[in-house]
Amino acid sequence: MSRLDTVIVGAGPYGLAAAAHLHRAGQDVRIFGTPLEFWRTRTPIGMMLRSPYRGSDIGDPDGAHTLQAYADDSGAPVPRPIPVDRFVDYGSWFQTRAVPGLDRRQVRRVSASDHGFHVELDDGQSVTADRVVVAAGVGTFAHVPRQFRELDPRLWSHTLDRHDLSQIARGHVAVVGGGQSALESAALLRELGADVDVLVRARAVRWLSEGSWKHRNPVTSALLYSKPDVGPALASHLVARPDLYTRMSRPAQDRLATRSVRPAGAGWLRPRMEAVRLRTDVAVRDVIGEGDRIKLTASDGVTDVYDHVVLGTGYRVDLAKYAFLDPALLDRVDLDAGYPRLSAAFETTVPGLHVLGAPAARRYGPLMRFVAGSGFAARALTRGLER
Repeated sequence: MSRLDTVIVGAGPYGLAAAAHLHRAGQDVRIFGTPLEFWRTRTPIGMMLRSPYRGSDIGDPDGAHTLQAYADDSGAPVPRPIPVDRFVDYGSWFQTRAVPGLDRRQVRRVSASDHGFHVELDDGQSVTADRVVVAAGVGTFAHVPRQFRELDPRLWSHTLDRHDLSQIARGHVAVVGGGQSALESAALLRELGADVDVLVRARAVRWLSEGSWKHRNPVTSALLYSKPDVGPALASHLVARPDLYTRMSRPAQDRLATRSVRPAGAGWLRPRMEAVRLRTDVAVRDVIGEGDRIKLTASDGVTDVYDHVVLGTGYRVDLAKYAFLDPALLDRVDLDAGYPRLSAAFETTVPGLHVLGAPAARRYGPLMRFVAGSGFAARALTRGLER
């Protein structure tokens, strides 16, 4: 059993960015996981990133491993919007150059020990570490409405459950949700031959457009939007500066977060939705399994029978859903509505246990839900550990 300064759990954008920064700072760090495994295995085939090109760089201490540098090195321009499979390839390219010591074993358990943390791996071996950085993504946070929880799971899927949508692209399919994952899944299912209805709680689908005059004009674009382009005009400058976000009152933070991450679809997706039926201002009221089909009744009283229902109902952070965290260790972490309370170095109330990514969004804002936040998180973590 070896001993390390720092173990990173997860090799998504946040884990890779943290490892790259800590390596550059001379830390003895080991990162465990498969590069961008969630994106590689649980994102539907054919999906694109909603994030803009300029907001999709993985945090790099030198600025040398950007998406554009990857495109130049590969000799193939990256399309806009960015196909997920190209982003996954970019992640692997980033890892081989900035994080060469990655260990592809999976972490099965993190528990406290007398001198830091005990980390058990999927092959039965273990390591000990002074610090553990959790960068495990959102895969375990999928939100399933209560009406579906007791239903035969063969009748429904969350958007992250179906890497290959052709398996359910038959007959009549309902998609629940008005965000990017729901809308793009609906477009992909229709293009694969399914007859698709989309049920949206809002009165109208909200579309984001980078082609508006605000974005096309370089002066107004620079004035109104920060580089990561997360959040509405002007507000995106606050979102891009998590240190400022932390100084806002809780009510102001909540208002800004709601405006910045509310369900919406990218403007480039809209033409692909013409053959999809959109039903707005409706919610799922009741669902009943009928053999290999599912009867769904909406709040407007309309009942339809579907061959499958896809839930684009997003994610709800709850640190307790990270099954690899030992319950005794988790009990010592101070949580606020499922989010850990964090220090300036992303450290929880358990000394040496740090958490990056979406679980840090309550402290540092909605930027932590996007790839663009990986650089800030990695820099803040590194500064804290150096001190």
